Amino acid sequence: MSFLGVSGMQYSGASLAGSRILLVEDSNLFTSMIRARLRELLDIDVEICRNFEELQLAYDKSSEPIQLAISNMNLPGAEKGEALAYLLDLSIPTIAFTGTFLEGMRDELIAKNVVDYILKDNVFAVDLLAESICRFLTNQRHHVLIVDDSPTARALLSSRLKRYNFRVSIAEGGVKALEILKANRDIGLMVTDYNMPDMDGFELTRRIRAATGSHQLRIIGVSSSTNRLLSARFLKAGGNDFILRPFIDEEFYCRVNQNLDTLLQIQSARRVSETA
Repeated sequence: MSFLGVSGMQYSGASLAGSRILLVEDSNLFTSMIRARLRELLDIDVEICRNFEELQLAYDKSSEPIQLAISNMNLPGAEKGEALAYLLDLSIPTIAFTGTFLEGMRDELIAKNVVDYILKDNVFAVDLLAESICRFLTNQRHHVLIVDDSPTARALLSSRLKRYNFRVSIAEGGVKALEILKANRDIGLMVTDYNMPDMDGFELTRRIRAATGSHQLRIIGVSSSTNRLLSARFLKAGGNDFILRPFIDEEFYCRVNQNLDTLLQIQSARRVSETA
């Protein structure tokens, strides 16, 4: 499986053909476009549910787990978002695919823990949807380490990353983070707080960079401090990105995606150079 996403990211890897995907959509145009695009790009065949009743039957007829659902907000028999609520109540990861986006809807969707929301407002909507689906299904290949001394912050970041299907490890400080990194060489991204009692984010980053380059591990620093110099200091210590709290979910997910995309691109380039 290999294709160039709308963002310019080259996706490659094992086929996703075995994934069970539900498409809850009543538009013949969009069901045809989405089904054809997912077959072409990802070798995926979706199950189509054109109304709320068909969605319920699709869930009841098979015990095979549903990896992901794509759901319109307004369906026959479910004009007020009942289909989306039904999927989320079943803890099925869901992407909202909607042509209606009223003020306040974004906050409502994020509060419901949707994986993503895609608007049917431009010619790239189906490609954006395909890219979002591919990211979700392949995120399980990525192992992310969260480092923060606050239990609340750790739980919040962990829940966000797990919502997007990442594998997650957590550490309450720098010393524990170094132990986890040593034992888990597959960790490709670390998200670390700056202000921690045993070892601050700068020192943790410097110690990691003494042995591990950006081609092996990407590091994102986070802080709720108002000191604007923190980002420059963090980047000079060897970090790859920095984000200030409070941040919105989409910004955090985009930063994570961009760093993992860069990691994959660097690793791919190194493999090519080594075999040339």
